[in-house]
Amino acid sequence: MTLHKAESDEDLRQRQELLQTNLLSNWELIVAANRAPVVFEASEGDDLQFQRGKGGLVTALLGLSRYTDASWIACASSEADAIWREGDVQFQDDDNRVHIQFLTPTTQAYDGYYNVISNPLLWFLQHSMWDISRTPVINRATWEAWEDGYIVVNRLFADAIAARVHAAKRPVLVMLQDYHLYLVARFLRERLRPQECPIVLQFVHIPWPGAENWRILPRAMRHAILDGLCSVDVLGYQTKDDGLNFIRTCESHLPRASTNYKRGRVWYRNHATHIRDFPISIDVESLRQLAETPAVAEYRAELLTSLGDRQLIVRVDRIEPSKNILRGFYAFEEMLELYPEHHNQVMFFALLVPSRMGVNEYQDYLDELMAAGGRVNAMYGTSEWEPVRILLGENYERAVAALQLYDVLLVNSITDGMNLVAKEGPIVNRRDGVLILSEGTGARQQLEPGALVISPYDVYATAQALHQVLIMPLEERRERAERLRWIIEREDIGVWLYRQIEAVAELYPTGE
Repeated sequence: MTLHKAESDEDLRQRQELLQTNLLSNWELIVAANRAPVVFEASEGDDLQFQRGKGGLVTALLGLSRYTDASWIACASSEADAIWREGDVQFQDDDNRVHIQFLTPTTQAYDGYYNVISNPLLWFLQHSMWDISRTPVINRATWEAWEDGYIVVNRLFADAIAARVHAAKRPVLVMLQDYHLYLVARFLRERLRPQECPIVLQFVHIPWPGAENWRILPRAMRHAILDGLCSVDVLGYQTKDDGLNFIRTCESHLPRASTNYKRGRVWYRNHATHIRDFPISIDVESLRQLAETPAVAEYRAELLTSLGDRQLIVRVDRIEPSKNILRGFYAFEEMLELYPEHHNQVMFFALLVPSRMGVNEYQDYLDELMAAGGRVNAMYGTSEWEPVRILLGENYERAVAALQLYDVLLVNSITDGMNLVAKEGPIVNRRDGVLILSEGTGARQQLEPGALVISPYDVYATAQALHQVLIMPLEERRERAERLRWIIEREDIGVWLYRQIEAVAELYPTGE
């Protein structure tokens, strides 16, 4: 089955519900991810209480528990998680129970797995962020983190999944999430007999770069990652280009792999891995409900007080080099120099969330961008006008309020798996604001018809795009905004998940 534009939203929802009911009612589901959908904490009486994770991904994956028995395996992120360890969790908004199991690797193992290999080694590689004339330096500490951290934790996940598979009374569908778990599928196959093996679907949330980038890794690491992913049955990426890059990487670096671009398939060790693109999206309904809350209204009023009757450029990002925040400030500075008519007529709100501040590259980047924003204010600002306002901290309600007010939403990432801000903004915006979107984002594949697309490296073109939007006729702005809303509403987080279930149903109609 495929999606057709002529199909009504209601028909799509009914078909989605029918497929998930028919398929998942005959399966048990295991989700494995670095983080769980809940975090436990101890109350005053030493009772363990939990907070549900935010975001559409948690909502969508937990929603599958309506159709089948579901388990979620993750690393503990608090002492209370480790104490609670394992059991069923019932969420307040429904009657469904999800079995949550926390893994507790040693502090040293987790540090190597997460803080050395996953971040920054793999993250920087897959976002093409290494300055390869200088970094990375793969030394003995890196190898120890790989062998005693990344491999060890991936084996823990495989052991836990295998135990759940052995206890299952029905066929099992395993959904692995992201780059932390690249080795799990191979380890799982080593622990189970062929007839016991579940269907394994893995979704990679970040970009997959070209084959040449993978030469950064030593051959043994590179081979283990490709071998692990070629043990997956359905391998999902954000875009078609990511999937093609994976096939090219196998062709270049995985001896004896047979690739088929037309079918999107890699055959390796007598096993077929099917590569598909499943562009992730947002929970449109939940976001709109949040946008109408008093907390968002209060932040919106505060921002409007600062803005006055000026136009507004907004960006909402984690503070990390791949987001290209510096070049965004450079482009705004260049626009003010080229088009002085915008002086005192526009403000740039940058809502930035600190991320991985324990990694030197991230802390250095924060220092640089604060200096860049300050320079713009020093050169062009007045006692009545602060051109750039940087708001630090994780405050989602404030971010939603800013997204409601933008005339321009700047998303100029060097590379991004998707970039959900590019989808959140058009859904809540109240000004028919225009999206300026980097061609390096996964969101470009879907949103290009309604956005202005720029090269993330071209500061001059970005400055021109900012000016173009600020003087754009209202009718054109409205047409672009409506087009984006239609695309995003039609392909929300539920459709993202549905397409994965649909692929499993088409490729493995009998569960074999």
